[in-house]
Amino acid sequence: MTWTRHLAAAFAAGAMLGASPAHADDLKIGALLPMSGPNAEYGQTFGAGADLSVQHVNADHVLTQKLVLTYEDSQALPMQGVLGMNKLVNVYQTPFVLTGFTGVSKAIAPLARRNQTVAVNGGGVGPDLAQLGPYFWNVIPLANSEVRAIVPYLVNERKLKRFVLIYVDDPLGQSINQELAQDLPPAGGQLAASFAVPAGSQQFGGVVARVRDANPDLIFIASYGAQQSQIVKQLRDNGVSQQIASYSAFSIPAINALPEAKGALYTTQRFDWSAKDMLTQRFVTDYTQKYGRKPTAYAANYYNAVRLFAILAAQLERDGKPVTGANLLAERQRLQHFDLVGGSVSFDAQGTVRAPIQVNQIDGAGGTVVSTR
Repeated sequence: MTWTRHLAAAFAAGAMLGASPAHADDLKIGALLPMSGPNAEYGQTFGAGADLSVQHVNADHVLTQKLVLTYEDSQALPMQGVLGMNKLVNVYQTPFVLTGFTGVSKAIAPLARRNQTVAVNGGGVGPDLAQLGPYFWNVIPLANSEVRAIVPYLVNERKLKRFVLIYVDDPLGQSINQELAQDLPPAGGQLAASFAVPAGSQQFGGVVARVRDANPDLIFIASYGAQQSQIVKQLRDNGVSQQIASYSAFSIPAINALPEAKGALYTTQRFDWSAKDMLTQRFVTDYTQKYGRKPTAYAANYYNAVRLFAILAAQLERDGKPVTGANLLAERQRLQHFDLVGGSVSFDAQGTVRAPIQVNQIDGAGGTVVSTR
């Protein structure tokens, strides 16, 4: 059984357990992730990190109550996300919900704000996710930070100046198009052409031909899931051999195992898996043992999101305060700094984590860090 299929089965089983009635003395938080559809691999990766974090929190008795993670399937679609968020808030009454994907995050943010429920994103990177209000937090750097980190590296160190962008025609893709157009000229680069593709498209012959005609130094891909794999494959199958680069959506097993993606560059939050602190070593060791491969930045983000909740909730328990969304927000604003996998982090005024960025290269063996910014 492949890792993806194994994880999918385990993830589905965990989701079914999460959907069953919890004991009255359990402390429930929610996970609104894509568990089905073309982006299910992201949900599996996100959930793998979150589930391990719950396991560690309970093993260490960080909280006086058992922590339970309750899943709802967003399918990475805004409407499904709203339905799932309503269930998590109104049926399970979770004060804290994990989410991902820009469209889903924007759709549920009003519900989070209205119900004073904290929603934490560890996967979506649209820059406007920083503007969704005090109850929406990001434990992942957003696309503007990722693009600003990789552009100087590509232009100055790799000497790649003429860019072509293939982007999914949604808020995420549009934001990366705008960011590249803004950041390339001052760095000495040029966005020679941008090609939008519909969110559900899987055939890119026409786009590939136009990319070939543009003769770029580099092709930047701003998509996700099965679509980004198809873009890479069809570029290479049609003889387009130029350097490929992307953002953190490339940090999933399917892309890292794709032969056509070998050599591609992409950004993520900086994580040093060889760091000697006990938290990082425990995460890397237990994740590798549990899932049979090295962790990804996405897995670490969702591990950290659950750990952040546990830190805040434990302090509220010590202070004799109820674990509510409003109290979690107040406690996060008070504490400022948090020891998470990858080191100590803080949040900016909009609730987005401050973190360094690294540039990774796909090598077919878990990836190599080639630059830190």
